[in-house]
Amino acid sequence: MERTVGIFQSLKIFENRQAVVVGAGVSGLAACRFLLSLGARVRLVDAKADLPQDVLLKVHADPASVGLTLEARAHTPSQFADADLIVLSPGVPVKKLATVLKHVDPKRVVAEMEFASWFLSEPVIAITGTNGKTTTTTLVGHILEHAGLSTFVGGNIGTPLCDYLMAEKRADVLVIEISSFQLQNCRTFKPRVAALLNFSANHLDYHLDMEEYLQAKLQLFACQDHGCLAVIPQALRKELLARGFTKAQVETFSAETQFDCPGLPGAHNRENIAAAWRMVRPFGVTEDQARAAIAAFHALPHRIEPVGEAGGVLFVNDSKATTLDSVCAAVKSYERPVRLLLGGVFKGGDVASLLPVLAGRTASIGLFGASREVFEPVLAPHFPTSWDQTLEAAVRRQFAQAQPGDVILLSPATASFDAYKSYTERGRDFARVAQALMAESGGAG
Repeated sequence: MERTVGIFQSLKIFENRQAVVVGAGVSGLAACRFLLSLGARVRLVDAKADLPQDVLLKVHADPASVGLTLEARAHTPSQFADADLIVLSPGVPVKKLATVLKHVDPKRVVAEMEFASWFLSEPVIAITGTNGKTTTTTLVGHILEHAGLSTFVGGNIGTPLCDYLMAEKRADVLVIEISSFQLQNCRTFKPRVAALLNFSANHLDYHLDMEEYLQAKLQLFACQDHGCLAVIPQALRKELLARGFTKAQVETFSAETQFDCPGLPGAHNRENIAAAWRMVRPFGVTEDQARAAIAAFHALPHRIEPVGEAGGVLFVNDSKATTLDSVCAAVKSYERPVRLLLGGVFKGGDVASLLPVLAGRTASIGLFGASREVFEPVLAPHFPTSWDQTLEAAVRRQFAQAQPGDVILLSPATASFDAYKSYTERGRDFARVAQALMAESGGAG
């Protein structure tokens, strides 16, 4: 079947139009490529003043010949004044641009995913939530592939939708992760299946308050109709139905034992698995197919990922845990005493909410890096608590105190940007230290 998007590309539907793409990350560059294929002139803007001009070579071999330019500096109204369309990268919250866009028609401002969705004809499963999005998105794609359906898994992870549109290969089903930042600028996006996995405090450094954050998440369901499916937690059913959040059919999920997945421990993962099962059923997946696929699935890197064991002490990398709720889920995944590592750039929430979960499960807490002033006053009165400048020092301190049977768990409840470029870099550093300690003590990796 011919790609519908190919027709728009041949017609150059954006010819003589000026597009502005905000953010020179993977999704921003993908949006630039796709806009150029539609005939647009493209101005890429990024607030990083040291961004080199040769970043444009990742979009086109001869940027000037196709009207592709880069402005790397603090954003100003002049960058957007002549824009027919403004496309935001996933990590760019509207709040950051409010001042420079105050005279721009809001209809001209869209998320990269919203823009790409205008050209899709394939059915879409879209997944959002505070925690577990990437694991569940990957699991859904895994189940569909096991059942014989070709899939594209991407969006806020992996390959951007704009790059999918530029590729030759089509998929039977698109499975995408979508963030609250993207959803704030989605107005027509209509997934065949949409799922909200959970909701708790996060990104309050960007969102005005919890209500704004929730409204962004619920935008995923706004354009669905009775031919679509909305998958939501049983615990939120009453509240969301009272809001009239969607016109789609609604199915709920909770932590269930219908499927066994050794690679995904904990009640939170049983919820993710239950949600995934409801998402794949409309595409003809049988329970037996789902069961076999789920049993063979393994946790993703940096998500409650066992690194190795030394002297009976297990090292677990959960660097992706950037919220308090995700920390609770990780701690509850173990029956063994936990020595918990917390620290980094705090994104909001009530630290006291950790106390009932950590009580009786946590042997000690090792703080590291930033946000000591957030965690220590709340946790130190209840648990043996220490602080170190670096993650390595904190890991070594906890290992020196650990007893056989303990778990040293990196589940930091924060963003990583005080000391690392990403949570993946933080997780790799933890694994490096853990492997060094295992080698020093003669433990197995």
